[in-house]
Amino acid sequence: MKRTLLFLAVALGVSGASARTINIGLGYIPNVQFAPFYVAQEEGYFKREGLDVKFQHGYVSELMPLLLQGKLDFVVGDAEDAILARSQGAPVKYVMAMYQKLPVTVFSLPGKGIDTPADLRGRTIGIPGTFGSSYFALQALLSANKLGEKDVKLAPIGFTQVEAVRAGRVDAAVGYVNNDVLQLRAAGVTANTLDVTKAYPMVGVGMIGTEKTLADAVARKVVRAAQRGVAFTVQNPQKAFQIATSKAYAGSAGGTLDVMKASVELMKGGAFYGNINPTSWGRAVGYLQSSGRVPKTFKASDFYSGAYLDKTVK
Repeated sequence: MKRTLLFLAVALGVSGASARTINIGLGYIPNVQFAPFYVAQEEGYFKREGLDVKFQHGYVSELMPLLLQGKLDFVVGDAEDAILARSQGAPVKYVMAMYQKLPVTVFSLPGKGIDTPADLRGRTIGIPGTFGSSYFALQALLSANKLGEKDVKLAPIGFTQVEAVRAGRVDAAVGYVNNDVLQLRAAGVTANTLDVTKAYPMVGVGMIGTEKTLADAVARKVVRAAQRGVAFTVQNPQKAFQIATSKAYAGSAGGTLDVMKASVELMKGGAFYGNINPTSWGRAVGYLQSSGRVPKTFKASDFYSGAYLDKTVK
């Protein structure tokens, strides 16, 4: 009887323990690209760590201030968001890579005559806004080909790149190989694309946290659960897609299975899921320093930390 009562007391104690609420900002509209986080929620990875996670979607330019105000605990965004914010004094660091590769591209419709970067001269180019990897990658591509913003017409169009290109409101747009280009392909259109990775050697999207959050033991739990979400997504893309497009997350408008599979390819390549590659970071920060965006007094390692990653998540 005593053993039974003890068991019940322990069970009640565990079930009655309050979960730690964690707010994560996801830097885009609800989409299958965030499947690792939806998976971590649905498969109970966050819950096992004693976490009650809530998501907030939006522009990263809107989410980062909320992160700094303590209204969000983490933001999933471009590496540049962390680098530029920290170089300006914000206490943030990048702590987990969701993508091991940069997905940005400049795309246009066939027949527009945009086959090389030089063809962008005088053209109207759609961008989500003057922020993030899409904007900086375009600047780098133009600069590498002896062009500047004065040589093109930039049109901030939010995340309506495909619609703007198809309707002819812009001649080309900066988008993603795992989204916009695939949307066109699904509509029977093979887009012309310009590679930006040589001009812009940036690392991929990942998790960003503040030093205050990272000083808390909960940070490792959040990162570990997210890593497990990435692992599940890569190993089970069909199931991850089903979770991501359920009503609880992105819904049927959240992207196609092709987008899911293309996103999975961007998550591969690290020594373990979520891995941060110091060599890639060195190149990325070096580029931003050479372009004058980041002071040369900083080291690449000032902007990221792999201390929160679980290297056994493979």
